[in-house]
Amino acid sequence: MDKYAQSHQNHKNKIIHWVCIPVILFTITGLMAMIPFPGSEKHWILNWSGLVIIFVSIYYASVSFSIMLGFLPVFIFFLFLHAFLRTYFESMGISYIVILVAAFVIAWIGQFVGHHIEGKRPSFFDDLQFLLIGPAWLLHFIYKAIGLPY
Repeated sequence: MDKYAQSHQNHKNKIIHWVCIPVILFTITGLMAMIPFPGSEKHWILNWSGLVIIFVSIYYASVSFSIMLGFLPVFIFFLFLHAFLRTYFESMGISYIVILVAAFVIAWIGQFVGHHIEGKRPSFFDDLQFLLIGPAWLLHFIYKAIGLPY
């Protein structure tokens, strides 16, 4: 967390990350959930995203069990929301995948703008683990604010 924080000192960059990281996480779970998976047409949680969430949760548990516990309800909520939004948009004739891809691209542009403002390159260029540390870094601020150990 400390190493990640080194390239996230600028207030504007932090604000951009508070918006863009959740959007990126949300869009990734949605895009993965749309990849055909056996039996997924019957169950909103049975999809590639759900499978990856299991592995991500194992990673978070190895870093901090309390961080993993904080992410589980978020991930489940994302899966539920994707099932609802996909049905909603597709019933209107709007491609949900186009919405997710657009949001993903815009959020990544935001991330790079934030790092341009910061004057430092994104941490994941040094270590891909930082792609998973970013969301945990945000959650640790919430834990800190409410007095939960992480």
